Amino acid sequence: MTRRSQPLLLVLHAVRILGFAEAPAVAARYGLDPAEADELLRDAEAHGWAAYSAFAGTGGWSLTERGRAENERLLAAELAGTDVNGPGTGIDGAAEVRDVYREFLPLNARLLRACTDWQLRPTAGDRLAPNDHSDPAWDAKVLDELTGISLALTPLSARLGGVLTRLRGYDTRFATALARARAGEDAWVDRTDVDSCHRVWFELHEDLIATLGLERHAHP
Repeated sequence: MTRRSQPLLLVLHAVRILGFAEAPAVAARYGLDPAEADELLRDAEAHGWAAYSAFAGTGGWSLTERGRAENERLLAAELAGTDVNGPGTGIDGAAEVRDVYREFLPLNARLLRACTDWQLRPTAGDRLAPNDHSDPAWDAKVLDELTGISLALTPLSARLGGVLTRLRGYDTRFATALARARAGEDAWVDRTDVDSCHRVWFELHEDLIATLGLERHAHP
């Protein structure tokens, strides 16, 4: 049985995954009740785990170092108690997530290359020339690569969702962003202010390393 995470873990983890966000966005990340999420954020602030800051007309919550450590403690305890098909199955949820992460890393390299190719289109005189999206064949090649990545992500996402409920949905979000990019909305490949392919992938990467207690460039 897939394990559901506790609300406090989800609130702290949403702040970590989002990086900097207002309470409604924190609540929406995992479908929490907004009032409960706001209360848990205030509790986290009282414990020194989260801090609210505002500048240039925007504001949001972020984790403190103590909050990051608490989030990692809760994640480790949660993962240690997971079995893929339920207690006593002998199928270790932590091992499953580690295996998925190993398969994720080559896809991550492909994703980074695809995003670079979306942003740059080298010319004879400038290998760092910006991609002005005037070459349909170049862009189509990038979108085809993202499609291959999307197809490879689907079974990995299913395996992750079989361990922890909070790890579900990355494949559908990525596919949705890709569909919008294919429909001509270029921002949905790599912009950070929409739920683009790049943003979804970045959140997934952060989620995996946080869940496994790794650094971003470490191998499990």
